[in-house]
Amino acid sequence: MKWRLGITIIGISCITLAILWQASSQAPFGEARLVDSEALLVDEQLCQGCHQVQFQDWQDSHHQLAMLSPGDATVRGDFNNASLRTDTEITHFFRQNDEFWVRTPDASGTTKEYRVAYTFGWEPLQQYLLEGEGGRLQALGAAWDTEQNQWFHLYDGQGVDAQHPLHWHQPAQNANTQCIECHTSGFQLGYDAMNDRFDTRWHNLGVGCQSCHGPASEHLQWAQSANTQTDPLKGLAQAMDRGSHQLETCAQCHSRRTPLGEPAPEERLDDAYLVSQLTADLYEVDGKIHNEVFEHGSFMQSHMQRAGVVCSDCHNPHSGQLQTPGNAVCTQCHNPSGRAVRIGVDARNLNAGNYDSSSHHHHEPGSAGAQCVSCHMPGKLYMGNDLRHDHSFSSPNPEQALALGHSDACLSCHNKDDTERLTTRFRQWFPGHSPRDGGYARALFKARNGEAGAAEALLAQLVRNDLPNLRHAALLAELPNYPSQSAQQQIIEALSHEDANVRRAAINAAPALLNVNTLQHQLNNLLQDPRRSVRLSAAEQLLLLAEQAQAPVPTEPFEEYEQIQSQLLANAEAHFNLASLYRVTGQYDRVEASLRAAQSRNPTFSSATIALAQWLDSEAPGSGLAMLEEHLHEYPQDADLHHALGLARIRAKQIEAGVINLEQAHALVPDNAHYAYVLAIAWYDTGRQDQALQLMRDQLAQNPANRSLRLALLNYLPAGRERQKLLDELYLQNPNDPVLEAIP
Repeated sequence: MKWRLGITIIGISCITLAILWQASSQAPFGEARLVDSEALLVDEQLCQGCHQVQFQDWQDSHHQLAMLSPGDATVRGDFNNASLRTDTEITHFFRQNDEFWVRTPDASGTTKEYRVAYTFGWEPLQQYLLEGEGGRLQALGAAWDTEQNQWFHLYDGQGVDAQHPLHWHQPAQNANTQCIECHTSGFQLGYDAMNDRFDTRWHNLGVGCQSCHGPASEHLQWAQSANTQTDPLKGLAQAMDRGSHQLETCAQCHSRRTPLGEPAPEERLDDAYLVSQLTADLYEVDGKIHNEVFEHGSFMQSHMQRAGVVCSDCHNPHSGQLQTPGNAVCTQCHNPSGRAVRIGVDARNLNAGNYDSSSHHHHEPGSAGAQCVSCHMPGKLYMGNDLRHDHSFSSPNPEQALALGHSDACLSCHNKDDTERLTTRFRQWFPGHSPRDGGYARALFKARNGEAGAAEALLAQLVRNDLPNLRHAALLAELPNYPSQSAQQQIIEALSHEDANVRRAAINAAPALLNVNTLQHQLNNLLQDPRRSVRLSAAEQLLLLAEQAQAPVPTEPFEEYEQIQSQLLANAEAHFNLASLYRVTGQYDRVEASLRAAQSRNPTFSSATIALAQWLDSEAPGSGLAMLEEHLHEYPQDADLHHALGLARIRAKQIEAGVINLEQAHALVPDNAHYAYVLAIAWYDTGRQDQALQLMRDQLAQNPANRSLRLALLNYLPAGRERQKLLDELYLQNPNDPVLEAIP
């Protein structure tokens, strides 16, 4: 019985002013709720006694206004009997006395009235948090567009009804776990797992001084001692210098990441969070932002970061505004003198020149095309109207963009122009232009698309000494499709890399490339890694190894893993992970309760339902099948449930009905190669061989890098021209693939 561990999908935490999924926690309406006995947190009004300029900058900043109690001065939306109709429901906005109310469908689809507990964000949109059961604050999907002065819905046209995971009452919209941490100071989740209730507290609404600098009581003591104390940190929990500490402090909220419990102010980023990597669903192949990932991931790929530039070189950290307006923020360094803005920024690769001129940007001075950000920080809209800029500081490259399918500043602005004419003009303007990434994007594209030379391109990139760590990690993630002795060596070396993200990527790729004994030895060593995120990844892979061995293992190596999951029990995925741990370590009496808790926390989390059905079936055959049928009746569009029910019915000898479920799963997610493969096998075994082989061919054509799918098709094809063609393609992809020696 195999279950997929769920740690990597524990609601990736939301950050900044509003997110795809949001909600909040409980505190009395009209005032912030103070954390009990937090002696280290102080009244932030005291900060302005010494830091008047910084405090004034912070006033009315997006940080200060991130979360507010509702009132005439803070609510920007129209609550004067306004309404919003979407494809699935109608929401009304009205006032009762001094309070702001919403009339909208609840979890059952019944229209009810809810009082607005807090505002969330300031501009270009403002959301509203509604009080739910058990101390929950939930983010309403309807938001106010502050630029157009109108209501809109974040998910209009997406069929978001009461059963949908993105409906406002669902766990994905719970801000206690997803959002409030980055909209308050002194956040404490306060989740009671026994009673499934939140008592979430904070010191201040909004992002204040202590959100970034940490609790300030000792800093006040230092200041009051008339500088007689010798303390390089001045009583603060961490140094807010211009190095990694500043980047990690900002990244706590300006990154896409999963929390590993409630972080302490002095914790390193890789101890407090699992930072998302450059996966195809989150980032474009050249590293630019694609999904809602915020700024950290793109910035960590940039030449700026490598040179020592940090956030405060460009942004006033207190006001959130640029240090200087427009192009002037860039010409602090990129100027005719070729001197960096400050000591500490490496200017050795800084080319002197007049970049704020038409001779460089080839656009009318003062126009949109003449702005540095237009070409080097292209933006995308998120949450309907929120323009966010990429921070990898890329250069336009329309030819590469057309070849690899990523976005490009030139193509985006001139989207109605003839592309051949545009690329010709670009070459004329910038003769000899070549990508500044050293071939990274092309190598990654080759690997993900199974092109000839993919393995060679991957390995050539991985030996670079100037490769950004996140890009190194992204390339490692592709190695399982290209096994060889060289790939194994790259994984072994990466397991001891200085960067935690690289080590994590190597851990996840290692099972496909290393033999079991070597893998187990390496993973056991990594249980002592200095970074918690790495230790967690190692423990997760060891659990999967133990699951495959189908023999109980000792609990001691997984004590920290269990501790981390126990701090995340507000999430269904944590209960699911604990159930997996208990099953692998022989604590069978605890498995069912954990799975039922996961199912209760989030009924839309189908992995828990499927695992529970399998567990019950092992105890009482047939009981799990009934559970899957019941759950599928409630969630008929869930492909995972269709797939699981199909397999369960086939195991129960209900072959025809089971195959129908497998077909429905494939129809719902036709890009899921695994579901397609399982359906193909089912078709093959029920006499539909031609249909089965064609489905595998179609899937391989869509996913030519999918080595497992290629080997499966090779296994089913008879000797002949088609089979040889598949082998020839495999050789061109990776001539050192060991399977080439094993297959006649």
